[in-house]
Amino acid sequence: MHNVLRKLSTPEKIQTYLDDLPYHKEKEGETCRSPRLVIEYNTAHCFEGALFAAAALRVNGHPPLILDLEAVRDDDHVIAVYRTNACWGAIAKSNYAGLRFRSPVYRTLRELVLSYFEHYYNLRGEKTLRAYSRPVNLARFDAINWMNSDKPLWAIPEYLCEIKHTPIFNGAGSRMYMDERLYKAGLFGRAE
Repeated sequence: MHNVLRKLSTPEKIQTYLDDLPYHKEKEGETCRSPRLVIEYNTAHCFEGALFAAAALRVNGHPPLILDLEAVRDDDHVIAVYRTNACWGAIAKSNYAGLRFRSPVYRTLRELVLSYFEHYYNLRGEKTLRAYSRPVNLARFDAINWMNSDKPLWAIPEYLCEIKHTPIFNGAGSRMYMDERLYKAGLFGRAE
Protein backbone atom coordinates (compact mmCIF):
# COMPACT_ATOMS: atom_id res chain seq x y z
CA MET A 1 0.00 0.00 0.00
CA HIS A 2 2.74 2.49 0.91
CA ASN A 3 4.26 2.12 -2.58
CA VAL A 4 0.97 3.24 -4.13
CA LEU A 5 0.65 6.15 -1.70
CA ARG A 6 4.26 7.28 -2.21
CA LYS A 7 3.65 7.54 -5.98
CA LEU A 8 0.81 9.97 -5.21
CA SER A 9 3.35 12.60 -4.24
CA THR A 10 1.22 15.70 -4.85
CA PRO A 11 -2.36 16.63 -3.97
CA GLU A 12 -3.15 16.70 -7.71
CA LYS A 13 -1.92 13.11 -8.15
CA ILE A 14 -4.00 12.00 -5.16
CA GLN A 15 -7.09 13.68 -6.63
CA THR A 16 -6.50 12.10 -10.05
CA TYR A 17 -6.26 8.67 -8.40
CA LEU A 18 -9.55 9.26 -6.57
CA ASP A 19 -11.25 10.60 -9.70
CA ASP A 20 -10.26 7.43 -11.57
CA LEU A 21 -11.74 5.14 -8.89
CA PRO A 22 -15.35 4.08 -9.40
CA TYR A 23 -17.70 5.72 -6.91
CA HIS A 24 -18.77 3.20 -4.26
CA LYS A 25 -22.58 3.25 -4.04
CA GLU A 26 -22.83 0.85 -1.04
CA LYS A 27 -25.45 -1.38 -2.68
CA GLU A 28 -24.63 -4.17 -0.23
CA GLY A 29 -24.76 -2.00 2.88
CA GLU A 30 -22.76 0.87 4.29
CA THR A 31 -19.00 0.58 4.42
CA CYS A 32 -16.26 2.46 6.22
CA ARG A 33 -13.10 1.06 4.66
CA SER A 34 -9.48 1.86 5.38
CA PRO A 35 -7.20 3.27 2.67
CA ARG A 36 -5.66 -0.19 2.21
CA LEU A 37 -9.10 -1.64 1.47
CA VAL A 38 -9.87 1.23 -0.92
CA ILE A 39 -6.85 0.08 -2.94
CA GLU A 40 -7.85 -3.59 -2.62
CA TYR A 41 -11.50 -3.07 -3.63
CA ASN A 42 -10.62 -0.33 -6.15
CA THR A 43 -13.62 1.79 -5.15
CA ALA A 44 -14.44 4.53 -2.65
CA HIS A 45 -17.20 6.87 -1.55
CA CYS A 46 -16.77 10.32 -0.03
CA PHE A 47 -15.64 9.28 3.45
CA GLU A 48 -13.36 6.49 2.24
CA GLY A 49 -11.87 8.88 -0.32
CA ALA A 50 -11.08 11.42 2.38
CA LEU A 51 -9.33 8.78 4.49
CA PHE A 52 -7.39 7.59 1.45
CA ALA A 53 -6.32 11.15 0.60
CA ALA A 54 -5.27 11.81 4.21
CA ALA A 55 -3.18 8.62 4.20
CA ALA A 56 -1.48 9.62 0.92
CA LEU A 57 -0.82 13.10 2.30
CA ARG A 58 0.70 11.56 5.44
CA VAL A 59 3.02 9.24 3.53
CA ASN A 60 4.20 12.26 1.55
CA GLY A 61 4.99 14.48 4.54
CA HIS A 62 1.71 16.28 5.36
CA PRO A 63 -0.41 15.75 8.48
CA PRO A 64 -3.40 13.44 7.79
CA LEU A 65 -6.21 15.98 8.21
CA ILE A 66 -9.89 15.59 7.39
CA LEU A 67 -12.74 18.06 7.79
CA ASP A 68 -16.49 17.40 7.96
CA LEU A 69 -18.92 19.54 5.97
CA GLU A 70 -22.33 19.36 7.67
CA ALA A 71 -25.58 19.64 5.72
CA VAL A 72 -29.34 19.83 6.26
CA ARG A 73 -31.66 17.48 4.31
CA ASP A 74 -28.54 15.91 2.81
CA ASP A 75 -25.47 13.81 3.61
CA ASP A 76 -22.41 15.31 5.22
CA HIS A 77 -19.29 15.46 3.04
CA VAL A 78 -15.78 14.71 4.31
CA ILE A 79 -12.69 16.18 2.68
CA ALA A 80 -8.95 15.84 3.27
CA VAL A 81 -7.34 19.23 3.80
CA TYR A 82 -3.73 20.34 3.46
CA ARG A 83 -1.67 23.54 3.53
CA THR A 84 0.80 24.86 0.99
CA ASN A 85 2.44 28.27 1.37
CA ALA A 86 0.13 29.07 4.31
CA CYS A 87 -3.00 28.46 2.21
CA TRP A 88 -5.57 25.66 2.47
CA GLY A 89 -6.54 23.22 -0.24
CA ALA A 90 -8.69 20.08 -0.28
CA ILE A 91 -8.90 16.64 -1.86
CA ALA A 92 -12.21 14.81 -2.04
CA LYS A 93 -14.19 11.98 -3.63
CA SER A 94 -17.75 12.90 -4.51
CA ASN A 95 -20.61 11.86 -6.73
CA TYR A 96 -21.10 15.60 -7.46
CA ALA A 97 -18.61 17.26 -9.80
CA GLY A 98 -18.27 20.47 -7.75
CA LEU A 99 -17.46 18.85 -4.40
CA ARG A 100 -13.98 17.57 -5.17
CA PHE A 101 -10.54 19.20 -5.39
CA ARG A 102 -9.67 22.72 -4.26
CA SER A 103 -6.30 24.28 -5.06
CA PRO A 104 -4.41 25.65 -2.04
CA VAL A 105 -5.39 29.30 -2.45
CA TYR A 106 -7.67 29.77 0.58
CA ARG A 107 -6.23 31.80 3.46
CA THR A 108 -8.66 30.38 6.01
CA LEU A 109 -10.65 27.19 6.44
CA ARG A 110 -13.83 29.26 6.28
CA GLU A 111 -12.85 30.52 2.81
CA LEU A 112 -12.18 26.94 1.73
CA VAL A 113 -15.51 25.72 3.09
CA LEU A 114 -17.44 28.56 1.46
CA SER A 115 -15.99 27.56 -1.91
CA TYR A 116 -18.16 24.42 -1.65
CA PHE A 117 -21.41 26.24 -0.86
CA GLU A 118 -22.81 26.82 -4.36
CA HIS A 119 -22.02 23.24 -5.40
CA TYR A 120 -23.41 21.53 -2.29
CA TYR A 121 -27.02 20.60 -2.98
CA ASN A 122 -29.38 17.65 -2.78
CA LEU A 123 -31.33 16.03 -5.62
CA ARG A 124 -34.29 18.32 -4.88
CA GLY A 125 -32.11 21.26 -5.85
CA GLU A 126 -31.77 22.67 -2.33
CA LYS A 127 -28.42 24.13 -1.27
CA THR A 128 -27.69 22.25 1.92
CA LEU A 129 -24.24 23.09 3.35
CA ARG A 130 -24.58 24.70 6.79
CA ALA A 131 -21.51 24.08 9.01
CA TYR A 132 -18.01 22.64 9.19
CA SER A 133 -15.78 20.98 11.75
CA ARG A 134 -12.26 21.89 12.65
CA PRO A 135 -9.61 19.74 10.92
CA VAL A 136 -9.20 16.36 12.60
CA ASN A 137 -5.72 14.86 12.61
CA LEU A 138 -6.23 11.15 11.95
CA ALA A 139 -3.08 10.36 13.94
CA ARG A 140 -5.49 10.31 16.90
CA PHE A 141 -6.88 7.06 15.38
CA ASP A 142 -3.54 5.30 14.88
CA ALA A 143 -4.48 2.91 17.71
CA ILE A 144 -7.25 1.45 15.50
CA ASN A 145 -4.83 1.18 12.55
CA TRP A 146 -6.97 3.46 10.36
CA MET A 147 -4.62 3.26 7.37
CA ASN A 148 -4.47 -0.55 7.12
CA SER A 149 -7.36 -2.03 9.07
CA ASP A 150 -9.47 -4.91 7.75
CA LYS A 151 -12.26 -3.80 10.10
CA PRO A 152 -14.77 -0.98 9.50
CA LEU A 153 -13.60 2.36 10.89
CA TRP A 154 -16.91 3.60 12.34
CA ALA A 155 -15.12 5.29 15.26
CA ILE A 156 -13.96 8.06 12.90
CA PRO A 157 -17.35 9.16 11.48
CA GLU A 158 -18.85 8.80 14.98
CA TYR A 159 -16.20 11.20 16.26
CA LEU A 160 -16.95 13.64 13.42
CA CYS A 161 -20.63 13.63 14.45
CA GLU A 162 -19.73 14.43 18.07
CA ILE A 163 -17.33 17.34 17.61
CA LYS A 164 -18.35 20.99 17.39
CA HIS A 165 -19.22 22.39 13.98
CA THR A 166 -19.07 26.08 13.09
CA PRO A 167 -22.16 27.45 11.31
CA ILE A 168 -21.37 29.23 8.05
CA PHE A 169 -24.38 31.57 8.24
CA ASN A 170 -27.51 32.21 10.31
CA GLY A 171 -30.11 30.78 7.93
CA ALA A 172 -29.80 27.20 9.17
CA GLY A 173 -33.11 25.94 7.82
CA SER A 174 -33.72 28.30 4.91
CA ARG A 175 -33.91 27.09 1.31
CA MET A 176 -31.86 28.91 -1.31
CA TYR A 177 -32.10 29.45 -5.03
CA MET A 178 -30.48 26.79 -7.22
CA ASP A 179 -29.47 27.60 -10.80
CA GLU A 180 -30.65 24.85 -13.18
CA ARG A 181 -27.40 24.84 -15.19
CA LEU A 182 -25.28 24.52 -12.06
CA TYR A 183 -27.56 21.70 -10.87
CA LYS A 184 -27.11 19.77 -14.13
CA ALA A 185 -23.37 20.47 -14.28
CA GLY A 186 -22.84 19.13 -10.77
CA LEU A 187 -24.48 15.84 -11.73
CA PHE A 188 -22.22 15.35 -14.75
CA GLY A 189 -20.59 11.91 -14.54
CA ARG A 190 -22.67 10.93 -11.49
CA ALA A 191 -22.71 7.22 -10.62
CA GLU A 192 -26.29 6.00 -10.47
